[in-house]
Amino acid sequence: MLNFLKKSYPFNDDLRHNSKIILFISLGVLGFILIFQPLEISSFSKKEIIYLFAGLVASTFIILTINLIILPSLFPKLFDTSVWNIKREIIWNIWSMLTISVNYYLFYSKMFGIIILDIMDIGKILFLGFIPVATLIIINHNRLLRDHLLTARKMNSKLIENETLKESLIHLVSEYKNDNLIIKAGSLILIRAADNYIEVFFERDGAVKNQMIRSSLKNVEELLSKFDFILKCHRSFIINTNRIIEVEGNSLGYKLFFNGVDFPALVSQKYIDVFKEKFNRLN
Repeated sequence: MLNFLKKSYPFNDDLRHNSKIILFISLGVLGFILIFQPLEISSFSKKEIIYLFAGLVASTFIILTINLIILPSLFPKLFDTSVWNIKREIIWNIWSMLTISVNYYLFYSKMFGIIILDIMDIGKILFLGFIPVATLIIINHNRLLRDHLLTARKMNSKLIENETLKESLIHLVSEYKNDNLIIKAGSLILIRAADNYIEVFFERDGAVKNQMIRSSLKNVEELLSKFDFILKCHRSFIINTNRIIEVEGNSLGYKLFFNGVDFPALVSQKYIDVFKEKFNRLN
């Protein structure tokens, strides 16, 4: 149970979104009271009913604004989504319900001059305080579900796209026609510049092979620019990030190691930021 309460839970820190739902919930309280009439208002005058409804809506709006916008803005570390968990979320929802209920009580007692309420009245006030919090929980749950479904859909699309790209053929053209090479993008391991040639390392039939092609690394870089997982990381190297098996750091940059290749590819200072961004995104 304790482990469950410690599980991460994203705090809703989207202030723009919260501003909209505060207004929606505040007006929703009014609609709920009008439809279900949990409070006995038949003995109230029209003026008292207007004051009652306006006061409850205003109370809901003020307390939600304090809880969802002002407090998170004043204490960002306390509401940091990276440390927020299920236990904090439960406590926060209980706090929200109690503050709304107490505010309803203060307004109700001030308006009608009632200090001591019977159990039925207290139950009604607590129930009314629960309505905004329950609505907030449902809205946040649906927001998270919608966001996660959308993100998952985008990730799946990206995975399909990457698999399609891996199966795409790369046609490396040599100045000598007999040296042309056609391979699948996913089978490419790395390309190394060698004077007026490039040396291509790739996998075919389960074995790593290499071929010299008379061409420039610049020409190949332009040809491979559409593949996110292939990038230039040094003036002498183009690599397939999906084929990296080990990264070693040093003062000059990084060394990248690949299965079946007996030397490391280098990542120079110029390309470090691009390499880290793409490597972290694709792996």
